[in-house]
Amino acid sequence: MKKTPPNLKRLFGSTLVIAILIFLYTVSFRLTQVDFVRLFRDAYKAHGFVMAFLTPDLITHDYTTTIIETTFPIPCDSAPAATPVESGPRVVTSVACAAVKDKFTIEGFSLAPNSDLVIRWRFPDNGILTIIHTTTDGNGYFTTGADAKQIAASVNGVASRIQVETLVPVGGPKPSQAFKDVTEAIMVTIFMSLLSTTIATIVAAPLSFLAASNITKRGPLGTGVYYITRSFFNLIRSYDPLVMASVFAFWLGFGPFAGTLALTVVTIASLGKLFSEAVEGIDPGPIEAVQATGANRFQVVVHAVIPQIVPDFVSYIVYHWDINVRISTVIGFVGGGGIGYYLMTQINSMIGYHKAGTAIWAIIVVVWVLDFLSAEVRKRLA
Repeated sequence: MKKTPPNLKRLFGSTLVIAILIFLYTVSFRLTQVDFVRLFRDAYKAHGFVMAFLTPDLITHDYTTTIIETTFPIPCDSAPAATPVESGPRVVTSVACAAVKDKFTIEGFSLAPNSDLVIRWRFPDNGILTIIHTTTDGNGYFTTGADAKQIAASVNGVASRIQVETLVPVGGPKPSQAFKDVTEAIMVTIFMSLLSTTIATIVAAPLSFLAASNITKRGPLGTGVYYITRSFFNLIRSYDPLVMASVFAFWLGFGPFAGTLALTVVTIASLGKLFSEAVEGIDPGPIEAVQATGANRFQVVVHAVIPQIVPDFVSYIVYHWDINVRISTVIGFVGGGGIGYYLMTQINSMIGYHKAGTAIWAIIVVVWVLDFLSAEVRKRLA
């Protein structure tokens, strides 16, 4: 019987693998509804959103406000028109009055230069409706268009007024309220991570010896303890931090305590697995030397195992604190408190994107600093 040449077998195998990969990626693209054309075509929709995140709300000023107004009858015969003002800070309309739906122009003269201002309707019943937010130029001038709305019609011979409120900064810059709120929230996140990592370390360190085969897996009892502990770590690790945070938030209510407990439970399993693998990877030489002296199992652990694992344990602890800062940001979205919760509320508000940008930059800075510190610690312990 003629054998198939090895090269032909290899070609057939490679072709089969490529065909399977093509099939898998084709199915993946369909199930995930990948549409790169739409991604680039609709990129303009994300421009304002992205720019808001890139311009965080960090500083503010104290402001003084000045309000200038002029009456504007709608329609023209419904109330007396405003007396024209020829000099000084003033608001001037292109027409003295207008019919409903007519368009006209509003101009401001001799106002505070380069200042923010709000233009609004003030109705006869003192209700308000904002027309636009804008700024004056270097000469204190602005111009904008407006519509004569039915809602601004005169009532009983009293006309609505067009108000211009000018905001002039006074004093030097100071931290914005968003900056203060983000600083408080990021501190909550850092200490949530610190506390959860500390508690998890206290619990996981002794359990890790029970999950190390070279320490515990001896005899039926030791083997049973080993598999039970390993199963416990694997079971807890199978739950995502978001799931644990949701459970504790439902149990205890939204807040940092729920987030801390969720991080603690997940970290116990993660550190327990890492610690046990570090114990299993130790050099057996020192253990044999200590055992030769007649030491019991506890003395072997204290004098031969712990000195070898301390550098790895410290490295894992610092690194997991870094990881928990990142995870705590995410679990804040399900009520876990800290910077993640603040970020979620600002994004959901639809008008707090600049504040959300402040939170994102704070997260970036903290993660960068912790990553640098953890790398330095691991380097010194290497």
